[in-house]
Amino acid sequence: MATIGMHLMTWLKGELVGEDQFGNRYYREKGTPSRNRPRRWTLFKGATEASKTPPEWHAWLHRMIDAPPSETPLETKPWQQPHLPNLTGTDAAYRPPGDPSKGDGAEDMPPSYEAWRP
Repeated sequence: MATIGMHLMTWLKGELVGEDQFGNRYYREKGTPSRNRPRRWTLFKGATEASKTPPEWHAWLHRMIDAPPSETPLETKPWQQPHLPNLTGTDAAYRPPGDPSKGDGAEDMPPSYEAWRP
C-alpha cells in the first residue's frame, strides 16, 4: 500500500505512462526533473510486491529501455510464458507430493530414498 506522501508526490509531480495486467500503474516525473533525469516509479494495486512487476515494466523502471511498454511494446518470443508473481505463501504456491498441507496421503508413504549412515 502506498503512503500518503507517495500519493501526494504522484499527484503533484507524476505523469501516468501506463498500467499492466495486474492493475499496477507506472509514472514518470513530469516537467523539469529534480535530478539529471526524470524519476520513474509504480503504485501497486493491492499489496506492494515487487514480483508483480512484469519484465517489460521492470526494464523500463530500471532504465534498460527508454520508452515505456505502453508506448513501444516489447516483442514477445514464442517460447515466453505469461508473467506470474511470486506465489510463495499463498494457496496457489507449489507443494510437492508428500507435503502434509496437501492432504494427498503421500506423507504416509515410506520415503523413496534411504539416508546414508557412516
